[in-house]
Amino acid sequence: MTVFVLLLGFPGVGKLTIAKELASLLSAKIVDNHWFNNPILRLLDDAAPLPKGVWEYTGRVRQAVLDAITAYSGPSGNFIFTHAGVEGDERSMRTYQQFFDAAGQCAAVFVPVRLLCAEEELARRVSSPARRDHLKTTDVETSRNRSQQAVVLDIPHQHALTLDVTFMSPSESAAAIRDHVVTCLANGS
Repeated sequence: MTVFVLLLGFPGVGKLTIAKELASLLSAKIVDNHWFNNPILRLLDDAAPLPKGVWEYTGRVRQAVLDAITAYSGPSGNFIFTHAGVEGDERSMRTYQQFFDAAGQCAAVFVPVRLLCAEEELARRVSSPARRDHLKTTDVETSRNRSQQAVVLDIPHQHALTLDVTFMSPSESAAAIRDHVVTCLANGS
């Protein structure tokens, strides 16, 4: 069976790092959220705030990639996606729905995984200078505010997993997700 894993979590939680570990365990391709965002964000000046409507363009890029996946991926095409979804945010919900719909079109088992991390550890991770090279946020104060005021997107789904990665290594996190995916696949769609 084909599986689509969606790693949900705040910036800095380790979505891409965990995805890299998980990809080899599931023989899956990674499709990181920055693939959709960066082609558009690189066109803009560095000034904040971002222009109104910019995320609609990244959503179009995302949809084009998902359309290509549904058109061209084979029956054993496993994918791991990343998304920084926030509970109560309409755009986050639309993005989640794009992934869910693509999984359905590919007859893939859809496994949403919420990655949680304690505020101080998340602030430490987000402050890494290497993140800036990939147009990822390094703003510690924004990270702390997000941790205090928002919740990672949490949509009820039969295969959902919530994993606190505060004290887990990327390989431990990936192994836990792999074990969950194996259980989901054993139980069918």
